[in-house]
Amino acid sequence: MPRNTRLDLDRFMPYRLSVLTNRVSSAIARHYSQRFSLSIPEWRVIAVLGQTPGLSAREVAERTAMDKVQVSRAVQSLLAARRLRRVAHARDGRVAHLSLSARGLVIYNEIVPLALTLEEQFLSVLSPEERKALDVLLAKLSAGPMTASFN
Repeated sequence: MPRNTRLDLDRFMPYRLSVLTNRVSSAIARHYSQRFSLSIPEWRVIAVLGQTPGLSAREVAERTAMDKVQVSRAVQSLLAARRLRRVAHARDGRVAHLSLSARGLVIYNEIVPLALTLEEQFLSVLSPEERKALDVLLAKLSAGPMTASFN
């Protein structure tokens, strides 16, 4: 148990990561939300399906760590805008595979270079060694335990 029982948000890693994630997501969102009327969850669904078509909504939720309700709403909105296609599973009609439609693919192909440019700008304050270290540290943290035990 940590000795210090006072929560200092400026030093609390989960809070700092959340703020940083929101800042980066918002920076990218400013570019695609006006042009394509996309929310952050909708873009995340498009991004995942652009890289890995054929996933179910449950699999999209797992990959993005988004709430199932958020994913469901984003998928419904994207389907209504004809940016996604849904194909029922051949043996299990309860499962549907999602992929980008032609409209969705156009959006994906336009946003990805922008997102990569913004990522490069964001990381430009780090040296090549620091970027490698950050990548290693993020992978390590992502692979670590995500549930706390308060025994």
